Amino acid sequence: MLFKNKQNQPSAPIWLKTLAYGGLVFLHFPIVVIVINAFLASDGSHTHFTLHWFHVAFAREDVMSAIALSLKVAAFATSLAIIMGTMTAAALYRRNFFGKEAITTMLILPIALPGIITGIALLSAMNILDITPGFLTIVVSHATFCVVMIYNNVVARFRRMPHNLIEASMDLGADGFTTFRFIILPQLATALLAGALLAFALSFDELIVTIFTAGHEITLPIWLLNQLSRPRDAAITNVVAMMVMLVTAIPIIAAYYLTRGTESIAGSSR
Repeated sequence: MLFKNKQNQPSAPIWLKTLAYGGLVFLHFPIVVIVINAFLASDGSHTHFTLHWFHVAFAREDVMSAIALSLKVAAFATSLAIIMGTMTAAALYRRNFFGKEAITTMLILPIALPGIITGIALLSAMNILDITPGFLTIVVSHATFCVVMIYNNVVARFRRMPHNLIEASMDLGADGFTTFRFIILPQLATALLAGALLAFALSFDELIVTIFTAGHEITLPIWLLNQLSRPRDAAITNVVAMMVMLVTAIPIIAAYYLTRGTESIAGSSR
């Protein structure tokens, strides 16, 4: 049975709403537990609110080192993905040629495949090429799936951008670089920024592929995985896990607001 809301439109029945809200609680309850535990401490007789665990976490050299490495990897992988994704989108969006669909499929394949398959494939390639796993291999492996975030955003923006803007710039005497700087880049700005934010968040908390390609490097997700065997550090782990959630959630929310509503803007939308 369907009910009507204040706008006299059919609304979902109560049992369906209850199931939906129950599903949301089930999904987010563990996150709430982590956040609450990050602010709690016990002296044996009672539990109280504290920021002590944040002070301990920030004073630990292994925590700060893992955070710094993850931030550096995410920054480099995002930069590499921006270059590769933008160039690929520019090459593919207006031209039809044999093998175009195959190239597009191969481009999105690393993010569609299970992480363990991608990790094994990358590790096998490194062994064949006699490359020692380390910082560089982590960056390259993350860029393989981050490039999809850039490509999808940029190619969609290219398709909505009127080509006559580029033709007009060329007719007025601008060279390729000037046209790119003053015509194309401003049109792509928000698409690039949204894709970069998503790619950064994706790289920052990537675990499966990183395990295969990190060698002796310890990123923040690997540090968190190692902490599972150290229950005495559970409070510090909660603090670090909360930081990971914030670092990954903020770019995703920002990307959502940057791209919201742009699909309805025709032509020279930004």
